[in-house]
Amino acid sequence: MISISKPLIGEEEMEAVRAVLESGQLAQGPKVQEFEAAFAAMCGVKEAIAVSSGTAALSVALLAHGIGPGDEVITTSFSFIATANSILATGARPVFADILPDDFNIDPADVVRRITNKTKAIMPVHLYGHPARMDELMQLAETYGLVVIEDACQAHGATINGHAIGSLGTGCFSFYATKNVTTGEGGMITTNDDNVANAARLIRNHGASAPYHHEDIGYNWRLTDILAAIGLVQLKKLEGFNNARRKNAAYLSANLRGVETPTERDSCYHVYHQYTVRVRNGQRDALLSHLREQGIGANVYYPTSIHQQPIYRKMGYREPLPKAEKASREVLSLPVHPALSEEELTKIVEAAASFTGQKV
Repeated sequence: MISISKPLIGEEEMEAVRAVLESGQLAQGPKVQEFEAAFAAMCGVKEAIAVSSGTAALSVALLAHGIGPGDEVITTSFSFIATANSILATGARPVFADILPDDFNIDPADVVRRITNKTKAIMPVHLYGHPARMDELMQLAETYGLVVIEDACQAHGATINGHAIGSLGTGCFSFYATKNVTTGEGGMITTNDDNVANAARLIRNHGASAPYHHEDIGYNWRLTDILAAIGLVQLKKLEGFNNARRKNAAYLSANLRGVETPTERDSCYHVYHQYTVRVRNGQRDALLSHLREQGIGANVYYPTSIHQQPIYRKMGYREPLPKAEKASREVLSLPVHPALSEEELTKIVEAAASFTGQKV
């Protein structure tokens, strides 16, 4: 089976972990600080705050901006459920806007229609590694006095108009095992706002500014030096990983037939966390089964939009989002990770062609 994702952990990461284990400094310490500095430099921001997961990054970022009960945050329903759940965790209410059909990201025009006097933030997701339309969203935020929190959990190294994703609003990244940079688990918040950075550091560590001196409510959402050591090595490899993903994506787009391949706007640098096609005419699930039978680990991200999930139905979410719902029925992600060989890429293309009946 050609896997849909494959963490690339080498001897350098193993040696980095051994060094931390031998040091005896296992919890948050100097390696976390080093990882934060390196990540901030990559994003071109003043501050980076490491936390225990991408979900924690989203929750901490919201709380650091003072978002809580009575507030509304506009976001996309076509994402992993953590995007919306992080809003619920603060006591605020997610408000879902529909998506654009070309890149699957939130539609700024639909965002405008949903802004009320309760709206405090916009949370776009850079889905599959393709930047959302940040120029328009940042303009909306300025016009209406809103915070922008970038869910960049799938977009490490992506750019728009030459600006790193995570440098425009408050950025939130994940280092889960399948991400373009992995530490196994972990997250990062990026910001140019000193007040947000200071608040985030308090929140991730029980509200403590010094040992046993607690200034506010906080939680244990720290990253360990063990994971930060892995992240430091992975970060040095990110450009190569992303180049390989883009090369693999270019091959697939040039050779796949019978499906709609991903688009990339001229101003964007897509890092292909996932290579996601559309399959029309109700054939998506049949193609998925066919590919798996042929040894291709294809998958669907995401088969049910968040607003249609049972828990959100119970909370009263009923408004249809036709473009998000249509995408959930048609998207299919194919392997694109850096470990793919030429033979495996050829096999993916040939397996898809054998279903559609079209020549490679």
